[in-house]
Amino acid sequence: MKMAVERNGAEKDDAAGHIRCMMSRRKFLMTGGVAALSVSTISLSLFPGGTVQAEVVEYPRKRIARLSQLKNDVPVDFNYPDDAPGSSAMLVKMGGIRAGGGIGPQEDVVAFSYLCTHQGGALEGLYRVVGDHRVLGQCPMHLSTFDLTRHGIVVSGQAYESLPQILLELDGDDIHAVGIMGLLYGRHRNVM
Repeated sequence: MKMAVERNGAEKDDAAGHIRCMMSRRKFLMTGGVAALSVSTISLSLFPGGTVQAEVVEYPRKRIARLSQLKNDVPVDFNYPDDAPGSSAMLVKMGGIRAGGGIGPQEDVVAFSYLCTHQGGALEGLYRVVGDHRVLGQCPMHLSTFDLTRHGIVVSGQAYESLPQILLELDGDDIHAVGIMGLLYGRHRNVM
């Protein structure tokens, strides 16, 4: 391989030498594909039987309130799935405003955790009605606000996860909590 000499006396590769040490796009993709296949094969073989079983969590069924006794935009406080710290929640009938996951004739009854998903700030007493909007917040810690008509998504503030939504069932006039969509703040499992 020829070497050229720069003004300061240092040697540098010529163009032909540079091309010989370069990898073509085809060779790069083939090498990357083989590497990815090897890594995935090795990691799958780490699990016995080669498959991973999903864990199904059994939530308790808990009666919370009667639909006929709910007043529009007046939250009902309860604990779910247990009475341990971090399980405080609210149920609210949003005055005919249809909501994601809502139950009842107008699909306007929803329930959510009272703990902000950012750092666990308490959201009790912060339910707000602004025109057709139904929000929970602003969190006193970092001002996060959540839209209850759209599964509790973050609309402002530091939080980056939606509020955990309590899944509800209507049995006649009785409203039951039957599960949670999302992880309650401060827990690694919703059901202890």
